[in-house]
Amino acid sequence: MRVALWFLGLFGVAVLLALFVSSNAGTITVFWPPHRVDLSLNMVVVLLGLLFLLLHLALRALAALFALPGQALSWRVRHQEQAMHATLLDALSHFVAGRYLRARKSALEVLAREAALARNGDAGSAAVRLRVLASLLAAESSQALQDKTARDVHFQQALAQSASLGATGIREGLLLRAVRWSLRDRDAATAQDWFAQLPQGVARRTLALRLRLKLARLTGQSSLALDTARLLVKHRAFSEDSGRGLVRALALENIRAARDTEQLQRIWHKLESAEQTMPEVAGLAASRWLPLGGDQATALAWLLPVWERMVKAPNALSQSQKIALIRVLETAFAGAVDATWLARIERAQMAQPGDAVLQYLAGVACLQLELWGKAQQLISQALPRLHDHRLAASALLMLADLAQRQGDSARAADAWQQAAQMALRPED
Repeated sequence: MRVALWFLGLFGVAVLLALFVSSNAGTITVFWPPHRVDLSLNMVVVLLGLLFLLLHLALRALAALFALPGQALSWRVRHQEQAMHATLLDALSHFVAGRYLRARKSALEVLAREAALARNGDAGSAAVRLRVLASLLAAESSQALQDKTARDVHFQQALAQSASLGATGIREGLLLRAVRWSLRDRDAATAQDWFAQLPQGVARRTLALRLRLKLARLTGQSSLALDTARLLVKHRAFSEDSGRGLVRALALENIRAARDTEQLQRIWHKLESAEQTMPEVAGLAASRWLPLGGDQATALAWLLPVWERMVKAPNALSQSQKIALIRVLETAFAGAVDATWLARIERAQMAQPGDAVLQYLAGVACLQLELWGKAQQLISQALPRLHDHRLAASALLMLADLAQRQGDSARAADAWQQAAQMALRPED
């Protein structure tokens, strides 16, 4: 359709031109003494058009002629830039493939080509970023080759280049790489110095938080490491299970670092509710609280949410977690057992009569209340079904003590012997 319209327009112009030429009787006279030249108006128009076309073509030819040196220079620069970019890609390919010597050699070749272009005044707008990236690639290759001297030289070159306006944003990446290298070298002081130079916004990025977590663990700052791990979990930097395991491990480190009851209580109150209900965390906190001179009520209060979770859903805790909880409760009940906890234990044992661990705990509670007969009955019934040899050894010791109280020395000696054999068994 467009072609048809063009043809129609062309025919229209041809018709109008033919009408104008055929009916135009004008004449132009040029006097050049002693000559006189008469020309038709149509001829003058044609001559003027040809003259204009000739001048236009002449000017175009002159412009093309004068532009040849510039085009040749542009072609040479473009060729050098293409070669430089190809060399940079080669360096990246070698680095990814683990050929670090070739990668560093290619990166240095990129720097040499760029320096040659800069000397000739032909550097492009991205020259600064290209130099920084090439220097960083050379530094990374040197780091992989354990050549720390060359790494530092190339890194300082990249850092100096990144101060210019053309390398906005690259400096942040350089600082993060410096922190990572220092952590790999186990140089905490240097890593802290580099980390302190990061802008506040960069320090909140996931990569920076990962580095801060490693730095905190390297310097033994368990509290900072725990706070950082929480941020990473909120940012979904880890899977759910990995994040929970990391937070649990750091919470346990904080609790182990406590040296008195006040410090342990401060650490406990800083923990989130989900962390306080972790069986390992609550158990370790209670087991640390009591030897430090803490009161029984606080330890039992810390263990109560875990106990309720176990009673409400018997499969919520693994067997090892349940045994660890029972052992901590046994330690907490060494002084006395109040009526509230005795009622809780009895309800749980009645709800799960086949659970040997709960039956053992009920026997321990009865023993603390000096209910000798009931304690002996419960512990004797639980003993054959206790698969944890440490609990079994404790049960045998309690049975030996009860037999000694009853004056049955032979049975007490037999129980002590079995307890000693059980205690000498290796860990599963």
